[in-house]
Amino acid sequence: MKQETHWIWYSICIISIVLHCSDSNNERMRTDRMIEERSKQGKAMVERRQLFMEMRGQNFDVIRLSTYRTACKLRFVQKRCNLHLVDVWNMIEAFRDSGLNTLDHNAEINVSRLETILSSIYYQLNKRLPTVHQINVEQSISLLLNFMVATYDSEGHGKLSIFSMKSMLATMCGGKIVDKLRCIFSQISDSNGVMAFAKFDQFLREVLKLPTAVFEGPSFGYTEHAVRTCFPQQKKILLNTFLDILMADPPPQCLVWLPLMHRLANVENAFHPVECSYCRSESMVGFRYRCQQCHGYQLCQSCFWRGHANGPHSNQHQMKEHSSWKSPAKKLSHAISKSLGCVPIGELPHPVFPEQLEKPQDSVPHTVQPKPVANNMNNTMFMSSGVPTPTQSVLESPSRLEEEHRLIARYAARLAAEADNSTVSCSTQCPPTDLSFNLDANKQQRQLIAELENKNREILQEIQRLRLEHEQASQPTPEKAQQNPTLLAELRLLRPRQEAQPTPPPATGQSAPCPCRSAPPQLGPPPPTHPRTAWPGWGATCWRPSLRVYLEIFVMICWSLQIQSQTPCHHLSKNSTQ
Repeated sequence: MKQETHWIWYSICIISIVLHCSDSNNERMRTDRMIEERSKQGKAMVERRQLFMEMRGQNFDVIRLSTYRTACKLRFVQKRCNLHLVDVWNMIEAFRDSGLNTLDHNAEINVSRLETILSSIYYQLNKRLPTVHQINVEQSISLLLNFMVATYDSEGHGKLSIFSMKSMLATMCGGKIVDKLRCIFSQISDSNGVMAFAKFDQFLREVLKLPTAVFEGPSFGYTEHAVRTCFPQQKKILLNTFLDILMADPPPQCLVWLPLMHRLANVENAFHPVECSYCRSESMVGFRYRCQQCHGYQLCQSCFWRGHANGPHSNQHQMKEHSSWKSPAKKLSHAISKSLGCVPIGELPHPVFPEQLEKPQDSVPHTVQPKPVANNMNNTMFMSSGVPTPTQSVLESPSRLEEEHRLIARYAARLAAEADNSTVSCSTQCPPTDLSFNLDANKQQRQLIAELENKNREILQEIQRLRLEHEQASQPTPEKAQQNPTLLAELRLLRPRQEAQPTPPPATGQSAPCPCRSAPPQLGPPPPTHPRTAWPGWGATCWRPSLRVYLEIFVMICWSLQIQSQTPCHHLSKNSTQ
């Protein structure tokens, strides 16, 4: 009995020791897990702080205008996270592949699921990029994940809504702004293609958290009246109205930074060979600002953003923003083309889309059903209002392939119909009077252009002919000496008289040489002049005498009169001396 009691006590002690060891191991594991989580949180905080420290190092806070300041900060975050390399269509494809288009907008995903989606986006991006332009995928994922968590999960719940994630990624990715707005409209419209004001209000609530994340909340924070400030009078908002208002100039005040961020991306490498009127730099890169009151006063974007001004210029003057530079020749040709009607006036900022839109499930982000990314994704659970929703039934639907084939056939038929309609669009949409008017207008324009080209050709031929005549007239030839018969006849009459004139004795020292007995003038053909300036009465090929010719003729007449009088010049000089 005692031996059994000892064995019982011995087993109890062993069990207690084992339990104590297991408890200590569990405590150690919990401690290690807490340390690991804290280290991850600390690392995330360090990386999050690193992004904001780098943004602060760019010195964006010195920018005077809040619109440019917000756009510059968000553009920096976009480039630092390499989101500008991901096109909006690639982002939509990533949404499909991740199965996000089958879930409700209010559904929530955890941070690990968000990290998986971002990993697929960046790894697919690296596959499309050349080898020399590969990005650091891990760093990009970490920076973007921490920025999204800091923006949309400031309370630390570890979950984000799908609508928040879609709105943020569609806004911050690359691509055209019209494509982004179309993608956003497909998320906030109903089955009839009409915008739901409640969903647009939710979109504003989510997208305006981006300026707040970069410390611009006082300027572009969310307000309850933001929706009505965007659409004050419209009750039924279709796609074209939505694009017209958000892409207007100026856009709604709460979203004025969005189109400016796209303009910043377009002018980052724009070069202007113009000197800045403040910093005196020889050229500008980026935006160029020209004063509407001070003639010739232009500022680079750095000086304008900081509010620099000198001379008569003031910061209160109205400035015009230029995103490119045109030479004076291009400006003149553009003005001439505009005056001739060759440049369209009032060009639309975006193409006009059909008013009857497709249903949201058939629109751009929902055309193809999602594909499974991995085998373990079939059992992934998503939280929607606290109720788990499996995706296995959606991904493994037996009729999925048939639905895809029907979609492909429908879109192929639609493209064929659009191609057929485009060939006969003018004849079906325009009445005969409009067609005849357009044809007459085009014919008149072609005739005007042909007449102007003919006149230009005649003017060029006339200029060439006058140039050749001037070159021929400027070269003296022996034939031109024989072109004046009157002068040749006078020379023939004067030649025998000169031969009959006796040679006068040489002049003595008392007699001064007569200026009129100097060397006889050299009578020759006058210098040719322009053939169009002919002397009247002498024919079309005669020349117009100049002042030098008049003097030579006068001296020749005086000399001939002296010969006729046959009076020596030295006798005149003696009589004059006495």
